[in-house]
Amino acid sequence: MADGPVAELLLQRLEAADGGLDSAEIATQLGVEHQAVVGAVKSLQALGEVIEAELRSTKRWELTAEGEEIAQEGSHEARVFRSIPPEGLAQGELMRLPSGKVGFSKAMSNKWIRVDKSAADGPRVFRVVDRVEDEVQRRLQLVQGGQAEKLGEKERSELRKRKLLTEVTLKTYWVSKGSAFSTRISKQEAELSPEMISSGSWRDRPFKSYNFSARGVLPDSGHLHPLLKVRSQFRQIFLEMGFTEMPTDNFIESSFWNFDALFQPQQHPARDQHDTFFLRDPAEALQLPMDYVQRVKRTHSQGGYGSQGYKYSWKLDEARKNLLRTHTTAASARALYRLAQKKPFTPAKYFSIDRVFRNETLDATHLAEFHQIEGVVADHGLTLGHLMGVLREFFSKLGLTQLRFKPAYNPYTEPSMEVFSYHQGLKKWVEVGNSGIFRPEMLLPMGLPENVSVIAWGLSLERPTMIKYGINNIRELVGHKVNLQMVYDSPLCRLDTEPKPRQTQAA
Repeated sequence: MADGPVAELLLQRLEAADGGLDSAEIATQLGVEHQAVVGAVKSLQALGEVIEAELRSTKRWELTAEGEEIAQEGSHEARVFRSIPPEGLAQGELMRLPSGKVGFSKAMSNKWIRVDKSAADGPRVFRVVDRVEDEVQRRLQLVQGGQAEKLGEKERSELRKRKLLTEVTLKTYWVSKGSAFSTRISKQEAELSPEMISSGSWRDRPFKSYNFSARGVLPDSGHLHPLLKVRSQFRQIFLEMGFTEMPTDNFIESSFWNFDALFQPQQHPARDQHDTFFLRDPAEALQLPMDYVQRVKRTHSQGGYGSQGYKYSWKLDEARKNLLRTHTTAASARALYRLAQKKPFTPAKYFSIDRVFRNETLDATHLAEFHQIEGVVADHGLTLGHLMGVLREFFSKLGLTQLRFKPAYNPYTEPSMEVFSYHQGLKKWVEVGNSGIFRPEMLLPMGLPENVSVIAWGLSLERPTMIKYGINNIRELVGHKVNLQMVYDSPLCRLDTEPKPRQTQAA
């Protein structure tokens, strides 16, 4: 409180001082904790212009708990040296001493002691010199006495490496008289009561000034997880570009839609159990569009639509196996198949943002469950140039204007490209997505016209979220290790996009 004894003593000393006073020195003179003086300073500041206080930061060196002990008892190596009698000491017995393990290696490197491994009773340690100077203890005692400046940078660095010395930042206030300085403290009223009004006593009482810019207490409310915030941002971008959201409620998918419909062969490594979660119950999908299934089978095993196929025995039982979908491209395949059934063909733009599942080893950047963002455009005569143009428009809305494209391979797109963007913070090019044009072997069996091309691209939701929120471990973003305080404190997601100037057309 401002009318406490510390505040009164502070004002008395400040009245007698010519200039100002340091809060740390005041605490020492009064024999109180520095925090008590800081509290008095802040209380006096709340009264108006009674005092002026300037926050200052100073760095100083302090001993750690171990450093305090060594400054009093001596370094570990010196204690080891003193514990060795003239006739030597068994190494095993020396190692059992409190300072044995640390002190032995330091004393050996200082060449104070030696080990005789030929002794009859096992390795024995002897002194090499008659006496030693404990420089570590001497340096720590200098710091203890407030003379740390006498130590060189190398000496301080060695003590820090041994965790005997630490640098601390001390924040103090330089306190001086204000324009309304007075040694008398009058308590300012914070509220105007009915009694003050009725009695008229409010006229003679000082009131605290109102802070009209102060914000009220925020009401209790729910908070969006960072993933949901970034997801809503991506969704808005797709909607602004005229895309329609695909239904993605099929977490459980058949191998047919997840792999076969995408012209991915049944012997592909991605279909192994170490990469995919297969279901035991229900183990198989019962309903598949059999006319379409036959066309897919023929394309895989015999070829067609200008392709030789894979020339293997395609099995329906393998295609019926249920799994947790490994990508949302399975939802894209379903959407394109539905589009192909509508006559005449109508160009379409689809997008999806949802969860996928892969049997991966968990680490700082990989989870068995994550989110995939996917965009698909179907129209007549689309080319690689169209794909690159759409990608530039899409990523520019994320604030990523510097893009590079690198040829890549995907079973169901040809050509395929990896998309890289220059990251200003990391000062390097980072992969931000994958893209390509769906193969005719995937599209034509669906029933789409021959002159229709489908361009597509995808990226994860977790990677941009981790970059925007400065999260290095994906397990701190998703899962039971998530810090809920991070969710409460995280601001609304901003993707650092700058508003484009409106283009006006001359009449």
